[in-house]
Amino acid sequence: MDSQNIKELQQQFITKLTLLFGDYDPAANKFIKSSNSDIARDLSYSDAQFSRLTHGSASEGEYVRGLRLVDRMLQVRELEQMLAAKEAVPAAKENHPPYKQLLLASSILIGVMLVLLLLPSRGRKAQLDDQQPMSRDYTLNWAFGTSFINPYVKLKDLPENCDFRSYRYQGVWHLEKPYKIPLFRERNGFHYLAHEVNMYARSMSEQSSNGEFFEGYEYQLHEIWYDTRELPIDSFLQKSNPSLTRTAYQDLNLEEDENFVKVALVHTFFRNEFKIDSVHITRRGKVIGRDVELVNMATLVKSLGSKTSADDIANEIKLIVDKKLEDFSRPIDCNQTEVPQANFHLVEQGSTMSFNCVLTTGRFPIQYTKTYVLADQFIKNICR
Repeated sequence: MDSQNIKELQQQFITKLTLLFGDYDPAANKFIKSSNSDIARDLSYSDAQFSRLTHGSASEGEYVRGLRLVDRMLQVRELEQMLAAKEAVPAAKENHPPYKQLLLASSILIGVMLVLLLLPSRGRKAQLDDQQPMSRDYTLNWAFGTSFINPYVKLKDLPENCDFRSYRYQGVWHLEKPYKIPLFRERNGFHYLAHEVNMYARSMSEQSSNGEFFEGYEYQLHEIWYDTRELPIDSFLQKSNPSLTRTAYQDLNLEEDENFVKVALVHTFFRNEFKIDSVHITRRGKVIGRDVELVNMATLVKSLGSKTSADDIANEIKLIVDKKLEDFSRPIDCNQTEVPQANFHLVEQGSTMSFNCVLTTGRFPIQYTKTYVLADQFIKNICR
């Protein structure tokens, strides 16, 4: 792309930023009311990345992504202004300090995360530059990880007596370890591997005054694998209880087993709602959006030995997407689990929540265990 077009993109980027952060001094290459470092953090950029964008030395792809990000921030500000106007109406005056926070989080996160799931698969097949594309959970990370939105309940928002059960549960939770589920269908050989989870949890102060509810916006990176032997599903289930998978199956590393070939990635946006009582946590939730990405055809041909086999598996994946993944979109069916700590003030980074759940594929129920670990706790200090 020529320097003139880069100059125009740079100018668009700076012009839109002035709507958020005030006037810009081109001679000093800085904003008058906000430091470049603070703005970079709000955009989830490093100082060096932000400097390239303002100096005109970034690539076209960086500017396109930067403009998309700033547009989202402008939409957030517009929502804030609409909410502020609504709260100014006397009839709408209620004593719910986090109400604005709730609307901002739910409206933006649910809407924007759906866009997030679609962005990498539409209009971004061709890379605009030689840099890595943004991860699928970029916007989710941005929404929770920058000071511009930050929908967490803060220490200052807690009641005087600190009786707020979920405040220490806020933060980023990951999947402790992968789990597998064999898919029950007309043709054997396909397996669903839950590989990675990033869940951003926030207290739902609008639901109750004691913080018994919290919600988790979850990005899941799962995989579909094909067993070239096409062993029947019973091979992976316990004889004494066919709804349970064998320990050896769960311990199996598919990457190291030459019989298994990875054939697709499954990107999912999932919303959880948790309720905490004195000893238990109840989990409810459902899929909000999903995108299935077939492994590169050349890779499939190499792994399976022929283009005919690769085309056959590609068609099977389409059938799974059309039929069996509907089972994964039903509301989850999980048992209660015990709280990590009886004293909720003692929940800390590294705490786990483990749920025993049931997934029914093709009318065949299979039990699995999903364990979350608190990887990045938002409030690390105990309320006093």
